[in-house]
Amino acid sequence: MRVAVCSGSFDPVTNGHINIFERASGMFDTIIVGVFHNIRKQSFFPVEERVALIREATGHIPNLRVSSFSGLLPDYMHKRGARFIVRGLRSVTDFEYELQQAQMLKHIAPDIETVFMLTSQEYYFVSSSGVRELAAFHGSITGLVPVCVEAAIQKHMRDIDYKEKSK
Repeated sequence: MRVAVCSGSFDPVTNGHINIFERASGMFDTIIVGVFHNIRKQSFFPVEERVALIREATGHIPNLRVSSFSGLLPDYMHKRGARFIVRGLRSVTDFEYELQQAQMLKHIAPDIETVFMLTSQEYYFVSSSGVRELAAFHGSITGLVPVCVEAAIQKHMRDIDYKEKSK
């Protein structure tokens, strides 16, 4: 059985991520989206909410599972029986970063293979940080993220605005 992991913070998950998940699901028996919990980083959404949003946005992909993890990626992958990691690439800059990560992963876990997938052309410019910034300035994020994520971001921004006004 070919099991692959797509790992990341997915804060928030974008349509570019979903596109990679959909395409990878045709290549592997099981795709596991591993939402990385980075205790050193302030997140936009808590890990549990990111997991729930990804589950909602990917309900149409029958061989996809979603969970969260912290610690070393190879440890998580070995626990899940995964031998492949799928990474989406938008640019040369992404490639340089991901190549270094893949080489480090290969050094510590020689049994794990990294598969690079080019992001579909319509999502080359979409990033989680770009979506967060656009939302912070009340710009439209329609079409950049799944509908459920857009609604959650709008609610989050309304909550922030309410807290700011009530100070």
